[in-house]
Order: sequence, then C-alpha cells, then structure tokens
Amino acid sequence: MIAPLLRRLLLAGFCAGAVVLEARAQTAPIKFGKIDEADLTSQNFGADSAAAAVVLCDYGISRFDYAEKGFRVLFERTTRVKILKKSGYDYATVRVPLYHKEGREEKITSLKGFTYNLVNGQVVKEKLDSDAIFKEESTPNINVRKFTLPNVREGSVVEYTYTVASEFTFNFQDWTFQSDIPVRWSEYRAAIPEYFDYKMLMQGYEPLAVQERNDGLTQYTIRWSSSITPGGNGGREAGGVAVVTPTVTNYRWAMKDVPALREEPYMTTADDYVAKIDFELAGVKMPEQPYQMVAGSWTKIDMELLQDDNFGGQLNRGGFLKDQLAPLLAKTTDPTAQVAAIHELVRRSVKHNGNNGLMATSSVRRAYDQKAGSAADVNLLLIAALREAGFQANPVVLSTRAHGRLQTSVPLLSRFNYVLAHVQLPGGQQMLVDATEELAPCGMLPHRCLNGQGRLIMPKSQDSRWVELKTDDRLTSYRQVNLTLDETGSLKGKVHQEHAGYLGFNQREKLRKLGEKKYMEELATDHEGWSIAKYDFKERETLNKPLTLDYEFASSGGEAPVSIIYLNPLRDFGAGKNPFLHEDRRFPVDFGTRLDETVLVNLTLPAGYELEEMPKGMVLDLPDGGGRFTYGVQPGPAGLQIVSRLALSKPVYSAEEYAYLREFFGRLIAKQSERLVIKKKV
Repeated sequence: MIAPLLRRLLLAGFCAGAVVLEARAQTAPIKFGKIDEADLTSQNFGADSAAAAVVLCDYGISRFDYAEKGFRVLFERTTRVKILKKSGYDYATVRVPLYHKEGREEKITSLKGFTYNLVNGQVVKEKLDSDAIFKEESTPNINVRKFTLPNVREGSVVEYTYTVASEFTFNFQDWTFQSDIPVRWSEYRAAIPEYFDYKMLMQGYEPLAVQERNDGLTQYTIRWSSSITPGGNGGREAGGVAVVTPTVTNYRWAMKDVPALREEPYMTTADDYVAKIDFELAGVKMPEQPYQMVAGSWTKIDMELLQDDNFGGQLNRGGFLKDQLAPLLAKTTDPTAQVAAIHELVRRSVKHNGNNGLMATSSVRRAYDQKAGSAADVNLLLIAALREAGFQANPVVLSTRAHGRLQTSVPLLSRFNYVLAHVQLPGGQQMLVDATEELAPCGMLPHRCLNGQGRLIMPKSQDSRWVELKTDDRLTSYRQVNLTLDETGSLKGKVHQEHAGYLGFNQREKLRKLGEKKYMEELATDHEGWSIAKYDFKERETLNKPLTLDYEFASSGGEAPVSIIYLNPLRDFGAGKNPFLHEDRRFPVDFGTRLDETVLVNLTLPAGYELEEMPKGMVLDLPDGGGRFTYGVQPGPAGLQIVSRLALSKPVYSAEEYAYLREFFGRLIAKQSERLVIKKKV
C-alpha cells in the first residue's frame, strides 16, 4: 500500500538522502557502556529475589529520516538486564525480528553488546563477538537476528544496543513495557512528522510514570532531480536541494517498577494483558498531495478474502462430494441432522494436522485427497460441502485464544488466524461448526476458538457482521459414588461417572491417547491407596452423549477394628485445590465456557458405628447470578447421603469479580475437605 505512494514521490523528483535535525533533545535514561558498579552486587535486588532476572532499563526511540527511496523509520534500542539466577541465562539471548518483502528488508546496524562481571572486586567487561550473531527465518516475511552475550553467570549484567532502519513505515515499532521478569524502567519515545497519521493503541494494567507530548519543527533536506518542489510547510528550492520543515510530534512514555506479568490459571495469551503500545498507520499526507488512506476497513478485508483463491475461491468447490452427500441427505429431512452428517463426513475424511491458518494451503480437493490438512483446509472444505448440499454456509474468521484478543476497532487481516463455518438454518436458527476435532460432536467449537467475536464473511461484503464465539456446551461432570466403610477404615466403592461437553471431549482425547488400561492405571495412581478391580466404558464413539465410566475400587485401612474413623468422602471427588492463589488479579478469569459439576455420595457405615456430628449444609452464591455451590447432607438408613454441586454460569469473570471468585472457591473447597468423625457406639 505504501510502495505506490513512494513511487509517486520519486517520480515527482526525489533522488537522494536527507539530513534530520531533531526538534527537541532530552537526556536518555541509559548510557551504553557505562554501568553502575552497584548493579553487579546483590544488595539492590532483595525485592527481586524470586525473579530469574531484572530489566534495569529498556529504552527505545523511533524517528524518521529521508533516504534514497523516501522516508524511513529509524528505531534505536538500548537494554540492560541483571541476571540473578541460572534460569535467567536465557535473557542474555536476544532476538530482533526484521521484516522483508518484495526485495526490500529492514536492516540492523550498530549492534553492540557487553557482559559485565565482578571478579575479585574488579569490573570485567566482555564484548559481544560477531561470531555469536546469527540469522534465522521465522516466517515468510520475518527474519530474526539472534545473538547471545558472552560469559553470563549469576550476578552478571548484560547490555546491548542496536538500530533498525525500515522503509516500511506501516511497520512502525511497537513497544512493550512489561515482561515476565520485573522491569525497573522502560521508556519509549517517538518523533512522528505530520505526514504520517498513526493510531496508537495502549493496553495493560500498569500506570504510566511519564506521558508527554509536544510539537516542534524538524528539517528534512532533500535533493531534487527536477524543478518540481514538494511545497508544504517551509518548502523551498535552492540549487537542486529542497528543505521541508514539517511539524513533528514528539511523544514520550515511561513506566517505572513494572511487576512481572505472571501466568495464572484461566487466562488467554499473556499478550492480551501485557502493558504495551501498538502503532497502526492510518494514512499518509505528503506535501501538495491528497490524504492517502492506508489503514484498511473491515469491508475491504471482507472483499479481499472473498476474492482470494485460497479462501473465497475454495468455498464453492465441493462438487466432487456430490455422490457422497446424496445418501446422507436422503436419510433425514431434519436440517440439523443433515448438517451433523456432513460434519461427520468431513471430520472423518480429513484429519487436522495441528496447524491453524486462515487460507487453504493449496485446495480443499487436495486436502481431501491427502486426507489431512490445516484448520483452514478442513473448515473451508466443510463450508464447500455444506454449500454443495444446499445450505447457506459462510466462513467466520477469528483469532484463537493463543493468538490474542481481537480488536474490532482495528481492521487488520493479520489479527485473524483461524476460520470455521457458520450455517443459517430455517426458522432463524444458526450454527457455528468446526470439523477439526475428531472427537467433538457437531456444533461444539474447539476451546481455542472461544475468544470473543469472529467476523462472518458474507457473499455480499456489506452483509458481513460480527458474531459471538460462544457455545451452549459446558464443562460438565456427574459422579454417583456408593461407599461402604468397614470397622478397620477400609473403603469399597462403586462409581458411576459421566463426562459431557468439553470435559467429555477432553476425557475422550485422553482415553484415545492412553487406552483404557493406562487410563485406569493413571486414575488409580491419582488416588492414594486405591486399587481398581474392574471398569467399563460406554458411549466412547457416541460423541453427542456423555462419556460414561463405571468402576469399582477399594482402599485399605488398618489391620484391626478401631473405635474412631476419620473420613473425607469428597477428598477424591471434589474440586481439589483452589486455583486462585494470589490475593489480587488485574485481568479476567476466562474459563471459555460454563461449568457444571455434581457429586452424589452414598456412604454406608459399619454396623455399630455412628457419626459424631452430622455435617451442616451450605449454599454459596456469586454476585449477579455468577454461580452457585450447594452442599447438602441427609441421613440414610445405614449412613448418609452427600450432594455437592458447583455451577459457574459465566464463561468469563472480570478482574473486579476475582475476589468474590477466589473466596467462593476457598469456602467450597474447605467445605468439601471437611472430615467426618465416625465413632463406635458405646
């Protein structure tokens, strides 16, 4: 998109480089090559003792200059890191991504690095060797320059600096303030001429210590090959040399003492929550030229996808399946059942190779013939088959949970990395369908796809819209446990369990991987003292029904009768441990789907024994109907019955709800962990 504009500028007469005078200079927060000797001791890092390393300072600045082919961005970075543990050695290896396309590439220059160690009270400084710099290919458009700083040990300080020159002004350097280790100071500056219009997207939960903006003038000196002048602010011609002085906006952002971003249960990718700023080129306004919009629109992206042979071009190529579809459609007139039959045909015919993707790798026919393909191959084939069967089926493009949250306000094709099928049924019903999972029933979306919204691409781009990526399937489990206790404390149990929804899918995958024997061996190992005598699985292949397992187990007590027995009947069947250990959390708890877990225990006591005290029931509710836990106990003719049920009615809980959720789990687990005191009658 930028290249045609640059070509027009060259035709207008630009032919040589530029000299840039900074509008405003500020003292940098770090000076490469000069460190504080105190940073080589451990005295200043007590608060970071749990960390593998600490970023002492990370400083970057992006500015424009004018080169032979037009404006380019120069990005300069200097970083200093303290290594605290052996596990932090990886922070001495740096990867710099460099974009390239159509014979042009970003170039790295002025790469230097040092390692500092304190040896016998003296600072020893070792230089980065050029032999330690390597080039790797990451993606078709990204090469990585990788280097490792020398002689790193516990207590070392490493630092490096480099400059990246980029002709791709749309690829303005983003900046990440936060890391998975603590950051003492992170600062980014940007000087942007008025010719370039960037959207700036700030995200994260950490406060800025510095946020400044001021305007100044910067001179760009440009040599001319004709009498055509650029005009604009300060433009003039003098002996083939033009000087333009556009307004340049200078930005400065900084964060101080940024905590490490910790991985926590039930979160999507950490990239969704890390403190950072992203830049998106919206348009370019050169002197004496109209504003050129660069940023795409969702409508334009819709059209591009439909016109792409590896996407829209595959959607009507299901004719080769005609003979296989006819008998499936003849079996039933129920549209939902017909869709399920087509889903099964595709699911069994083409195995997902584990790769995601938006575009077909070649063609849906080839994927069918090879019996394997990417998620795009599988699901574009599914759409083609549904259309061949007469259904109104269209693609939904999305970003998976690991790829990151989709910003619907930023129209970028790169935000998508997955496609599945949307089917419009009679009566206004609609389905989202994915055929990549061999053990998932029709209508169950892979958990990786439960990530906000997706873009429904309609044949007429003006009809395209956003759809919620949600499902009625839950994480569902039901256990009925009949326990018989004897006077030695030994237990015998008969268990009937059903796993449905996403839990059923997970357990079917585990069962497929391990086989029945190893599955049961692992189950016994997870429960201390258990031996499992016999078991029986049902509905293994009936994917729309719960996976059922019936088994019998025994666990030994003592060798002789005892007068008091302590028993926790839900120890092996309850929630286990509280997954929410930290007191606070700044980002949502994202289960992806709802949860429903029921345990019913019938306990038979040995003859001549009784409960010292009957347990009390409990009802816990989350605010705003977010969930409920109930625990009920009632006496039986030979013992008692306990019913424990946990229901979470929301797939996502906000950070503001975290404290309630943490307390909720803490109290329910405490209740499930209560021991029964069973005494011999006097």
